[in-house]
Amino acid sequence: MRKRTWLMVAAAGAALLWGEWANWRASRRGLGPDHGGSEAVVVLGYRNPGARANAMNRWRVRAGLRSCDPAASETRLVLCGGACAGPQSEAALMARYARSRGYRGALVLEDQSRSTWENIAFTIPLLHGVERVKIVSVPLHAERARRLLARQSPELAVRLVPAADYRFGEWLPLKPLLALYGLRKDRAG
Repeated sequence: MRKRTWLMVAAAGAALLWGEWANWRASRRGLGPDHGGSEAVVVLGYRNPGARANAMNRWRVRAGLRSCDPAASETRLVLCGGACAGPQSEAALMARYARSRGYRGALVLEDQSRSTWENIAFTIPLLHGVERVKIVSVPLHAERARRLLARQSPELAVRLVPAADYRFGEWLPLKPLLALYGLRKDRAG
């Protein structure tokens, strides 16, 4: 291979590794130790124009389901998102998908929010009474939501524990783009 090809391959590899690292790091920040007990798994929706959950919302529901602790004394799956881009709320579309995946536990819909700030604000009343809170989304978005929870309800933020929304190699080609988008959204406020 020519030198230019090697440089392009090295640059692509470095971008993939950086994206993986940025997502891994975001999935670990702002969290406390997980001591068990009851839990709320909060799944943040993504703009959904159709009549069924889009690929991103389906992935987020699957990540939410794998975040549920089978040893928890209680698990409350909280699905967030209003009708931002279509006639049905993101929460309702994700709930239908979660049930189709076999989830039969407690399901709570927050179907009025239109932003991440509202996701958290409208979800706070649904989180009281649980010992652990897990926020599920792509890692940089979940990290931003954890910071918003810390601003809006510091007493609930101390209950934040890791979710299973990061897996090495999952979404590998998109992770650099997701990381850049997340960083850009953080800078924008």
